[in-house]
Amino acid sequence: MEGKRKILVTTAWPYGNGPIHLGHFTGMVLPADIFARYHRMKGTDVAMVSGTDMHGTPIALKAEEEDVSPEKLSKKYHKIIKKSLEDMEASYDLYTKTTTDNHKKTVQTFFNTIKQNGFIKNKTMEMLYCENDERFLPDRFVEGECPYCGAEDAKGDQCDSCGRTLDPLDLIDPYCSICGETPEIRESDHYFLKLSEFEDKLEDWIEDKSGNWKTNVINFTKQWLDEGLEDRPITRDGI
Repeated sequence: MEGKRKILVTTAWPYGNGPIHLGHFTGMVLPADIFARYHRMKGTDVAMVSGTDMHGTPIALKAEEEDVSPEKLSKKYHKIIKKSLEDMEASYDLYTKTTTDNHKKTVQTFFNTIKQNGFIKNKTMEMLYCENDERFLPDRFVEGECPYCGAEDAKGDQCDSCGRTLDPLDLIDPYCSICGETPEIRESDHYFLKLSEFEDKLEDWIEDKSGNWKTNVINFTKQWLDEGLEDRPITRDGI
């Protein structure tokens, strides 16, 4: 098939913390599936890929609720999600998961390459810690009031009401999502991606995409850039 046009179609990876619903399918899968089928009909070499995210705080929290290990929980829901997609006849060429040897190797390659090029740094940061549960509280392990819109159920990584990206320390009156206790502040070492070094290049790149992306997507992206990109932690304390 030398010379044949190739298109890679990707969709968001659902967390393995529960079954997907119709909203997931219509918002995440269906548009990509229509696009992939259209280009296959035109004779394009299409690869549509995705998988289940088997890691993260949503899975750890759900595992706490069901009193099972995160690994066991994510395996159960991966099978359910994959079966649902097959029943809906989503035309994935590959639907995988983040625990495969290939995925681990690929992620390690990306991480090491980025680190070797100087775009990852070590940094000590302040984190919320629950004395009662004896654990740090990253992302959804802590909730509180959003400092921007006042929503009372903002998570430690974002506010679902206004869409702002948050740091756990941004929350007003934070509390542990597990036990409800007020956390304390402790220090922890983490890897950070130096996003700030890409701000100018990203602004130029976004300008080139203005005629191809939806207006609301362009505006949302520019809002992030206008506020200034900050280096983001890409590791979490053991959960």
